[in-house]
Amino acid sequence: MIDLDALVSLRAVDDHGTVGAAADALGFTPSAVSQQVKRLERQLGLALLERVGRGVILTGAGRQLVDDGAAVLAELERIEAGLHRAASSVSGHLRLSAFSTSVRDVVAPALGRLTARHPDLSVTLHEGEPWDVVDLVADGRQDLGLVHSWGDVPLPVPDHVVSTHLTRDVADVVLPASHPLAGRRRLSPHDLLDAAWIATPEGTICRQWLTRMYLGTGRLPHVAHVSMEFDSHLALVRAGLGIALVPRLGRAELPAGVVAVAAIDPVPTREVVALHRRTMSDSPAVRALLAELRATAEPPPAAP
Repeated sequence: MIDLDALVSLRAVDDHGTVGAAADALGFTPSAVSQQVKRLERQLGLALLERVGRGVILTGAGRQLVDDGAAVLAELERIEAGLHRAASSVSGHLRLSAFSTSVRDVVAPALGRLTARHPDLSVTLHEGEPWDVVDLVADGRQDLGLVHSWGDVPLPVPDHVVSTHLTRDVADVVLPASHPLAGRRRLSPHDLLDAAWIATPEGTICRQWLTRMYLGTGRLPHVAHVSMEFDSHLALVRAGLGIALVPRLGRAELPAGVVAVAAIDPVPTREVVALHRRTMSDSPAVRALLAELRATAEPPPAAP
């Protein structure tokens, strides 16, 4: 009989490229992961990994085992969820990944209420970009994920992953109060052609949306400063170093000397959804967490 724990470790090595990285993801020591894979190789009489440079890759047999074993692990997950449902048991452990601005206003209060109501359930949180979160949930490394998608920026979700709508969020243009446009009620990209932006790094969804806002203007946004955290954006705006596009969800209170103005043409809107694998749909723990997230994710405040 194939050791399922060892199969999970082998899949983690495939996902992360090294035994050490797989161990970090699973919460094991590298030695423990290495021993599990070696035990599986002895059991099967086949080599499952081969070293390439400083990393490892699956052999042909390893690839077949991971690919075919994924269906077995998914079926076991479905069976476990059904057993918990039959027992009406909100217990066990869930792994949740979420984008950073959802943690403050949605995830933290939801988890606080959830664990108070269900002390036999524990949840661990991991922050990540939406594309990464989709992959983490899809391949079983996380149980649930919170992601967002801006306007028409695509965020593909595999068929075996279920999406649950939580809320719709919007972003405003944040400027120094001394800025010539700070007194306007609304601002379009045409009003901001010469603005110096503070933005998230290239490759993030928020940066892609900022770029797409300028379609039709014949210009690209001039990004003067790059920072991953929106709290840092607010500090840079306050220092007079530029303007920023900051979502309302999870936004800290605006500091003195900073104002927010509604953006139009287009309105920067993002959909916030929760993801879980279809095999976990019957899990009372998953249902309880989704219910708390939905109850917490209220619509964003009205435009400033």
